[in-house]
Amino acid sequence: MIEIALKRLPHGEGLPLPAYASTDAAGMDVVSAESLTLAPGERQAVATGFALAIPEGYEVQVRPRSGLALKHGVTCLNTPGTIDADYRGEVKVILANLGSEPFEVVRGERIAQLVPQRVLRAGFNVVDSLDPTARGAGGFGSTGR
Repeated sequence: MIEIALKRLPHGEGLPLPAYASTDAAGMDVVSAESLTLAPGERQAVATGFALAIPEGYEVQVRPRSGLALKHGVTCLNTPGTIDADYRGEVKVILANLGSEPFEVVRGERIAQLVPQRVLRAGFNVVDSLDPTARGAGGFGSTGR
């Protein structure tokens, strides 16, 4: 387990902190710090009322909640979103309403999940050719039958 420093912002006072809903949950539920209406097809960066100081070597991924997606067609764009270790601004969740009805986001309602992850850094080595594989350059569904 890692410790992540969390700073409550004034408009986040009184809201629950991100928390696991069950013993084996992978993601911590995060709630909205504002109320708003998302029209069908609309997207909005929704405030959470907190900022994080994520330890070096980690990120926090923002992921959608399956219940909102199934019941209302509301999901997170840029999924999974990445909160970098050097970002210190307010965490916001980009919600999109893919449904056919307006969706009311209510302050204190669970809107997303946060999943901390280790980050592996990489470098690139420019080469003249790549090792061959059975798949080769086939992509975009080429492995399906």
